[in-house]
Amino acid sequence: MNSIVFTILFTTVIMTANNSEPLSHEVTFCRDFQVTGRGDNPAWEKAEWIVLACLDEIKEYDTRVKILYSGTGIYVLAALMDEKIVSTIEEDNADLWEEDIFEIFLHPDESCPLYFEYQVSPKGYELTLLVPNFDGDFLGWLPWKYTGERKVQKKVIVTDMGWKAEVYIPFALLKPLRNVPAVEGSTWRANFYRMDYDTGERDKYAWCPVDINFHQYEKFGILLFK
Repeated sequence: MNSIVFTILFTTVIMTANNSEPLSHEVTFCRDFQVTGRGDNPAWEKAEWIVLACLDEIKEYDTRVKILYSGTGIYVLAALMDEKIVSTIEEDNADLWEEDIFEIFLHPDESCPLYFEYQVSPKGYELTLLVPNFDGDFLGWLPWKYTGERKVQKKVIVTDMGWKAEVYIPFALLKPLRNVPAVEGSTWRANFYRMDYDTGERDKYAWCPVDINFHQYEKFGILLFK
């Protein structure tokens, strides 16, 4: 092959890989409802499943997520198959990621490196953070006055097949982030993650794959609110 042609083809492949389009998902509007952990509200029938891919070669479980939005907040439903649940921590805002966990990252305004992170364990304990991330230097801040309309609602159910988490994140908690609340036509960046410890090693799952850590917000997918 001519060296000039090879160089052009090689450069094209690299540029295509570096500029691949992020995954996207349409989010359907719904009326507000009470979360139960079962995911049996009829509103969920309007939402399509998002499948999380296993990032490791340890043990892969079916892991799926649905998302809806209302005039007041975001609803997320996670269904996580699991043969062995590892969850001993019984404290909010602890290092929950050191055991089985489901995580939600929401980045409403990608012009600013500031996003929301939420973790919930099989025992229903949570970690709620606002994360500033400047060139990979990040650390989370806990919410102030985390009560009433600003508090996340969540329910978790454990079965012999695994566990489910149903979460409602109020827009009031995300103030004063820009591009909040989400309305028809809004776009947010987001990612969903899972960690599982069946073998004692950390087995990671993600909607949009990352290669360094879960805080690579440049690799987040796109939520299209319709």
